Amino acid sequence: MRKRKFRDIELSQLGFGLMRLPVLDGDESKIDVHEADRMLHEAFDAGVNYFDTAWPYHSGRSENFAGAFLKKSGLRDRLYLATKLPCWLCESYEDFDRYLSMQLERLGTDHIDFYLLHAMDGQRLTKMIELGFGRFLDEAKRDGRIRYAGFSFHDDYSAFEDVLHSYDFDFCQIQFNYMDEEFQAGLRGLKKAAAMGLGVMIMEPLKGGQLAKKPEGDLKELWDSFDTDETPAELGLRWVLDHPEVTVTLSGMSSPEQISENLRPAQSAGPGELTDRERGRIEELRNLYSERTAVPCTGCKYCIDCPRGIPIASIFKYWNEARRYGIVDSARKRYRANIKPENRADQCIECGNCEAHCPQKIPVIEMLKQAHEFLNADS
Repeated sequence: MRKRKFRDIELSQLGFGLMRLPVLDGDESKIDVHEADRMLHEAFDAGVNYFDTAWPYHSGRSENFAGAFLKKSGLRDRLYLATKLPCWLCESYEDFDRYLSMQLERLGTDHIDFYLLHAMDGQRLTKMIELGFGRFLDEAKRDGRIRYAGFSFHDDYSAFEDVLHSYDFDFCQIQFNYMDEEFQAGLRGLKKAAAMGLGVMIMEPLKGGQLAKKPEGDLKELWDSFDTDETPAELGLRWVLDHPEVTVTLSGMSSPEQISENLRPAQSAGPGELTDRERGRIEELRNLYSERTAVPCTGCKYCIDCPRGIPIASIFKYWNEARRYGIVDSARKRYRANIKPENRADQCIECGNCEAHCPQKIPVIEMLKQAHEFLNADS
């Protein structure tokens, strides 16, 4: 595994995001512990030493799973652990300490190596400043409960600058992939943070897995014309790893096959090594995906608490797959077979809860109407 320098330590350039672990019965809260344990061991044995979790992942079960894994494996002192403060739940200064204490207990550790303010944006920054987040981070670093302080980010570039200058952060985590160079912090934010001396962790390098699938339908002709053994996931990761400003590229892996696929570029690719031919392939793919994307959903599932039980991310996934890959009949069949009538997109009551939590700032209510019209139509 190729490493990248951060301060006085070396981090694996591929990190394991514990937000898309294998589950039982399709239930996000039921992590398949046996399979997930095996996957984490496989990744660690291959050189991955950065593992990232968060309070809400897997309906609040991810941190507990990580803690149990660390206890069973005895690997705590041999890897770097990252988790995030659930800022949206904090209503007082005391809440900062309360949630950190609970997270330390969940994780079964006395310190967190990389601690982030989760899902920061302009509005949330104002609240965090009012509550005194800077003093909290200073105290937590001073007493050893956290080693490095950072933030993950979902907003426009101007808000990124505001967050960046609000505290002497050690690192940040931004969304970055070949479809999102100008989205949120984007390439400009990556370069800005790195120039300020921050480590930059990348999330959604494959846009929630959307850039990892081999194109079907008429897009298959384009990929076949590339005449390469490289997979879409490998190409997408190589593009991110080509940037020297990147410290760790996180991937939420769900199967041993995905680990193996992601390890190949992580073990062989580095900054400045992307070929002109690969750049040309990416440009062709970028153009076609841009034309066909219905809604820029990454499947992060921050919208999971819909009062009507509407599986928003799944619905947008079906819609996007139909548009991008030409599998319209299949998408419509899955929509009708997998989602009960009472949970379909037309049952939205327009409460706005999903839009308030969407990192991508998608107009979810309107998009659900369009998605239902498309997916519920006769083929």
